[in-house]
Amino acid sequence: MLPLTIAPDVAHALKTGGAVVALESTIITHGMPYPANFETAQAVEAEIRDQGAVPATIAVVNGEIKIGLSEAELRNLAQVKGAAKLSRADLAAALVLGQTGGTTVAATMICAHLAGIRVFATGGIGGVHRGAEHSFDISADLSELAETPVTVVCAGAKAILDLPKTFETLETLGVPVIAYGQEMIPAFWSRDSGIRAPLQMNSPQEIARAHLMRGTLGLNGGQLVTNPIPVTDEIAAETLAPVIENAVRKADAQNITAKALTPFLLAEILEATQGASLAANIALIRNNARLGAQIALAMAMEP
Repeated sequence: MLPLTIAPDVAHALKTGGAVVALESTIITHGMPYPANFETAQAVEAEIRDQGAVPATIAVVNGEIKIGLSEAELRNLAQVKGAAKLSRADLAAALVLGQTGGTTVAATMICAHLAGIRVFATGGIGGVHRGAEHSFDISADLSELAETPVTVVCAGAKAILDLPKTFETLETLGVPVIAYGQEMIPAFWSRDSGIRAPLQMNSPQEIARAHLMRGTLGLNGGQLVTNPIPVTDEIAAETLAPVIENAVRKADAQNITAKALTPFLLAEILEATQGASLAANIALIRNNARLGAQIALAMAMEP
């Protein structure tokens, strides 16, 4: 039997054809310190509700997939020490072993699809790490996008990554990369990565119809919608570049790799920017939640 529980409000929306937006939980367990992680989770859910959709934060709690968390469950998760960071490779084992963990983009996509949720809003996806030609460190998020039919709204791939290689890999995998409202793919904290998007769409309705058309065509996988951070919250790419380079050098010197790498780099950047990167991160995930809700509502309106 599948160890999966759907919160009552989420279940009702799914049953009645309402709009639901999935949210990941590694931003809670690994992305921010307490209480900023709990407060951000609440604010992001509120953005979705304000648009008229239902949020479904996804996590694994004591070996059970939770689709939608109560306020108490959110607070408890935000304070868990040693929570697992769960992706496709270890999701099943975590359920068998009764673990508690945050779901990455890949694991959240899997769980959302199991529950029948078609739209997922996050901060930034994982991708090809710098130096991957030596380390082969490539996030499972990319292959998941090629396999699981969920539309993922993000602010681009995390700027700590090798962005050209990340988007080249997505092209090879046949994943549609859609820039929302501009020609260029954003770079997480910055609005312009310098990479032109292969596709541009300017309305939630277009994105919703493209998702549904992929299903009609029988195409595997989802869509990646890149939504630029609001202008007022942006950190310029040229400001971040030396900060990121320094963080990468520190990680190399300390031989920090695999799942520990991204949290380490984000923590280093947070310190170097004196908290500005965290403020920008919160702003962009809230912005993505709003767009995700609009896309989910547009899907619900389609016949």
